[in-house]
Amino acid sequence: MALINKTVLLLIMLFALSSPSQNSVIEDPELQQNTINYHIVEAQDAIDEYKYFEAQQKLDDALDLANKIDNKKSIGIIHATKGLLALIIEKPEEAIKSLNKAIEVQRIINDNENLGNSYKTFGDVYMSKKNYYLALDSYTAAKSKFQEEDMKDRLADLLINEGKTYTLLKNNRKARALFEQSIALSKKLDLPKTLSTGLINQAQVYHDLGDHDKALTLATEGIAIAKAHSFYEILDEAYLIVSHIYDAKENYKNSNDYLKAYINLSDSIAAIKRANLSPDMQVKFLMDDQRESIKKQAKDLKKAKDDKELSTLISILSVALITILSLLTLSLYKNNNIRLKTNNMLHKKNGELIIAKEKAELASKTKANFLSTVTHELRTPLYAVTGLSNMLLDEDPKPEQIQHLKSLKFSGEYLLTFINDILQINKIEANKVDIEPEPFNLKKKIKNIVLALNNSALDNGIKIHFEYDTDLPENFIADQLKISQILINLIGNAIKFTKDGDIWIRIYKINEENGIYTLRFEVEDNGIGITQEKQEHMFESFSQGSIQINRKYGGTGLGLSIVKGLIDILKGKIYLKSELDKGSTFYFEIPLEYTKEKEKEAIEKKTNYLKKVEELDLNNFKILVVEDNKINQMITKKILTKMQLSCEVVDNGEEAVDMIKNNKYDIILMDIHMPGISGIEATKIIRTFDKELTIFALTAVTIEDKMQEFDEAGFTDIIPKPFKQEEFEKKLFNALTNNNKPETV
Repeated sequence: MALINKTVLLLIMLFALSSPSQNSVIEDPELQQNTINYHIVEAQDAIDEYKYFEAQQKLDDALDLANKIDNKKSIGIIHATKGLLALIIEKPEEAIKSLNKAIEVQRIINDNENLGNSYKTFGDVYMSKKNYYLALDSYTAAKSKFQEEDMKDRLADLLINEGKTYTLLKNNRKARALFEQSIALSKKLDLPKTLSTGLINQAQVYHDLGDHDKALTLATEGIAIAKAHSFYEILDEAYLIVSHIYDAKENYKNSNDYLKAYINLSDSIAAIKRANLSPDMQVKFLMDDQRESIKKQAKDLKKAKDDKELSTLISILSVALITILSLLTLSLYKNNNIRLKTNNMLHKKNGELIIAKEKAELASKTKANFLSTVTHELRTPLYAVTGLSNMLLDEDPKPEQIQHLKSLKFSGEYLLTFINDILQINKIEANKVDIEPEPFNLKKKIKNIVLALNNSALDNGIKIHFEYDTDLPENFIADQLKISQILINLIGNAIKFTKDGDIWIRIYKINEENGIYTLRFEVEDNGIGITQEKQEHMFESFSQGSIQINRKYGGTGLGLSIVKGLIDILKGKIYLKSELDKGSTFYFEIPLEYTKEKEKEAIEKKTNYLKKVEELDLNNFKILVVEDNKINQMITKKILTKMQLSCEVVDNGEEAVDMIKNNKYDIILMDIHMPGISGIEATKIIRTFDKELTIFALTAVTIEDKMQEFDEAGFTDIIPKPFKQEEFEKKLFNALTNNNKPETV
């Protein structure tokens, strides 16, 4: 069709130019429009044949004519085509300028058909710049125009690019749906190029999802269509994908064969493009003209043999060859200069990347320090909130006050959980979470988790069903604490969003190789479900179903983000299936190592340390509390008094050192952050003259991050603030027991 259009346009132009009134015809708007259309068609054909310089010339000629007759539609089409050409020769900024000019004109004249094409090219430009979300916005705008104009062939092509964008964003579910739409539309409209492209890209999605047989079937179908129509660039992409698929299937011979085919075809295409992308296009075209001249001279040479003029033509041919060699030399010289400039630019960009990396590392450290400071400042008042609420609840409050105090205690504990969640996400992002594998009984562990959460489930009218694969062993080596945290979060979520329903927990084997079991854990409920839109963001921080759900059910929106991070650390993957008002299924797969070794039974009895303290002789015990916060001083003193222990209080590190030098104390409770010298510095000084004194660090900082620093300072142990009452009493009792041993004379 393009060839017929060009022929008709050319005949019209020749007829007009041969007529007597040539000047008047040249100025005829209809003829000028035909000339513009002819140049545009020629430019598009030149782009398809990689003749970019020729395409640029044709577009410039067409634009000059279109501006003369002020044809807005043609001006828009030419600028849009210039944008496409700039994208192809890897000049995205020039492409954006041209496309903006095109869109500005097309909006004014409501040229929706070509406006859709411009938006689509804009999306391709953003794709090349890796601005994927901006690309999706442009594709959405293009899709709207194509649907308005019922341009189903353009829509099929657009769906491919939209699907590629979602593939790059690792959203294979969305990409697969878009490719399926494009394939169906391409089959209906008989669009072989779009169909083969869709099949190849759908094969990539199934390969990423692990269904290699399905991927190979789709790729083979796409390759057959591409070969039948000589779609070489599609074949180039397809060969590489098939090579990867065969590699995943461990068919290394076929993988290698397709890789070689890809390299050969890729090199051929690159050679053609490289020749046309050279900055010295003018030299190339001069050389093309010179080659035509040589062909003509070769014909003359044959004639000259008959006319006895061979020597003259040989001289002409020699001059032509010398000219070609000169042009080649000039081209090589310019290319060397370009290569030198490119190397300099790469060195510059490399330097910029190093600076950017250093800035990113500094930002990460700043963020970590900020979180450490903020959490300390939050934990310190929380110590007062939880401590005071516990004390008031233990002091026989009025009946009408009990509920208020319980609410205060709950709020403090909730805020502490929130702070701990933020810290854990920060540690996951900073790759500071260590894996601590140990032998444990998986079936027993999950039963204990179900038992612990069963009361909450019963409160919501929920029955929990636990199914453990009968062929699956029970003892494994893994980080059981992280697995517990993952399951507690997922089961807790299911309980929260289900009312008068059921929850199913299933564990079964996916694969086993050399004692490493890949297990699938499923947590299914028949609760409120999750909308399709929200499912895409469920594993992001602070993500919940909606504001209304947040207000109704509570929660911080951090649980699933922590779950995703922990599963990544355990080298697993998590998936979600959900339907609104029908329920949700979260399932994850992780590798666990089988072991014959059984976990050690840990028997822990709750001890009333207050009663045990009463059995000790406390008359001569002296405790020093080093704390600058007045409320915290009062709370700690109150707790010690309740344990029948007397204490002295100082509010800074310098005074604490002096008091310990001049008095005998059995236990020191040392705060870390204080004005003047810190608790760590004070402890270091104390250890220079007393190595045996029991010194506890009362700290609101993150213990894991500071453990080495505490050990080096010489602390006996650490009690985190806000501390648990039982843990505090236990550590004090153990210290008092050691210090209560009779002295030897």
